[in-house]
Amino acid sequence: MPLDTDIAAVRERYARFARDEAPHRSALYADWATRVADDAAVAAVIARLAPLQRQPALVFAVTRMLGVGLVAAPQWAAWLTDNADAVVAEASVRGVQTNEPLRCAALLPALSRIDGPIALVEVGASAGLCLYPDRYSYRYRTPAGIVALDPGDRASTVVLEAEWRGPWHPLRMPEVVWRAGIDLQPRDAADPVDRAWLTGLVWPGETGRAERVEAALDVVAADPPLLVAGDAADALADLMARAPEDATLVVTTPGVLAHVPRAGRERIIEVARRAGHWVTMDAAGLHAATDGAWYPAPDRRRWPNGTFVLALDGGAMAAVDPLGGIVAPIAEGWEWHPAAPVDRG
Repeated sequence: MPLDTDIAAVRERYARFARDEAPHRSALYADWATRVADDAAVAAVIARLAPLQRQPALVFAVTRMLGVGLVAAPQWAAWLTDNADAVVAEASVRGVQTNEPLRCAALLPALSRIDGPIALVEVGASAGLCLYPDRYSYRYRTPAGIVALDPGDRASTVVLEAEWRGPWHPLRMPEVVWRAGIDLQPRDAADPVDRAWLTGLVWPGETGRAERVEAALDVVAADPPLLVAGDAADALADLMARAPEDATLVVTTPGVLAHVPRAGRERIIEVARRAGHWVTMDAAGLHAATDGAWYPAPDRRRWPNGTFVLALDGGAMAAVDPLGGIVAPIAEGWEWHPAAPVDRG
């Protein structure tokens, strides 16, 4: 049986999710989370999971994968308690794998500054959808109008639309000649079961996301990257060593480091910084590259998904939407502001 302290922690976490994270993205998930926060018996089921597996997005996706359907909160709660053992078993062996290709729209300002050819390595790659920034089209909505970037002379089947806040800084497509990723559970873009899991991680109500993920999966399946199963804290250096020597090695860690315990996170950062370049998107204060960076005040009307900091080689470049839909440069001229390390748990 879970401890009362674990149940209380789950209820608090889901109350925060319902209040701060879900309302602007998924009304249904907000209702489900509110039910968990209000119902100790439902929270007790989730408290049986290890702390990292209790994340609302993971639990909700697992229940959908197991067949609950997009039902109202009372029906969802009843289904969860009736199928508690199956949910706990499945959620215990899975993790949130937000393989959102739109993140490439937020990564592109950093990648655009790196001379090619590039050997691209991603930590937490899932199926590798963020390893193809050169295969997608971009449409940035700037104060002066739409800026379009395409791979070659025609638009991609994947068109990434993002808002650009502030003066426009010209971007260019990266020249990627080799791509590889590492993940605890790599996903195969051509496998129907893996495709269903990745599209099932899209929150109900997020218009267009599932279709975008599907289109990107098709791009990746047509030319698969090298994907390695393992803990990046231990295996990243070996994967980096496999990159071609005549290409600039670039390691990306988009939105993954928050899911890694502190010791492993610090090891990943240490190894990533040995590459030619390190590009990351993380919450402010998570590590030195995001400390002391310009950071917008929380405003869910302007930043419905919250904010991350885009950083290149330890220097903050922009505030970005965690899913890639907004880019706000920190200053005209792309000044970087490296910060001193701080002690963090």
